[in-house]
Amino acid sequence: MTTRYLLNRLLLALPTLFGVVTVVFILLRVVPGDPIAMMTGPGATPEDIQHLRAHYGLDRSLSAQFVIYLGQLAMGDLGTSISLRQDVGELILGRLPVTLELTVFAMLIAIGCGVCLAIVGSYWRSRWPEAIIDSVIGIIVAIPDFLWALAFILILGVVIPVMPIFGRLDLALEYQSYTEFYLIESALRGRFDVTGSVLWHMILPGVALALPLMAVGARVLKSSLNVEMTQDYAALAHTKGFSRLQVILKEALRNALIPAVTLTGVQLTFLIGGTVLIERIFGYPGLGNMAIDAVINRDLPLIQGIIITFAIIFILVNFLIDLINTILNPRLRDG
Repeated sequence: MTTRYLLNRLLLALPTLFGVVTVVFILLRVVPGDPIAMMTGPGATPEDIQHLRAHYGLDRSLSAQFVIYLGQLAMGDLGTSISLRQDVGELILGRLPVTLELTVFAMLIAIGCGVCLAIVGSYWRSRWPEAIIDSVIGIIVAIPDFLWALAFILILGVVIPVMPIFGRLDLALEYQSYTEFYLIESALRGRFDVTGSVLWHMILPGVALALPLMAVGARVLKSSLNVEMTQDYAALAHTKGFSRLQVILKEALRNALIPAVTLTGVQLTFLIGGTVLIERIFGYPGLGNMAIDAVINRDLPLIQGIIITFAIIFILVNFLIDLINTILNPRLRDG
């Protein structure tokens, strides 16, 4: 039953992806602006412009362009960037590892700190530590990630310049990567100077991304823990001599994770989308930073490729959340 359920969820992702492709394709072509006019100089002749339109397929009808684009997607071809004159797939593969490393780093911070805050808040329920935690969570939730990023740059990069605020690696270090996953690859190759530099540069953007997710996850998990601690099985564990912390960790936490995981999965998609602004602010050379440049340059193939890539990531994240829920929830697992 579990396998069938997960397969159905995976199959339902196909029409979702097709819908994203359709909406993005149409919207990018009806908004004002001509990408060909932006890439040609003032001395371009009408013949040059027409030649470029034909080269990128923009001289055909909208329906014909869409059919051609679907055929290219079926072959794994995302097209050629108008502004960079390079294959879109290669451009995305070159930047995607950067964004994935930053996202996973932020996610680990958010989950680790969020779970700890929730456990401490539930353990000290109705006491002053819980009040402090609730206040901190409220402040973090009220401030968006890009404002945290600007605050970090101002405080830790300008007023007290102790942290790097731009780029991914120290300029003095030379490193030739084969996969663009600098963090893992450099550690495996014994280049711990590169590993440390990448981690050092990743702290501020990672924490700025992680804070909103951490706060939401901690709030939901703490509320779930408080509810679970009122259940009969928790009271029975108390009568057996378990301390409050033991009941939380051994009995209540597993059940409380189910709603927290679901909401955290939804928030995780916003975290991935938040990399666009965070990477721009910190000059981080990831997919989000490239997305802003693509929008500025009206680079239709590159914008489409980036959005489709983000859509696939969102679908995979939702599928992973469904998988985790089936593992945590026996009713879903046993069908």
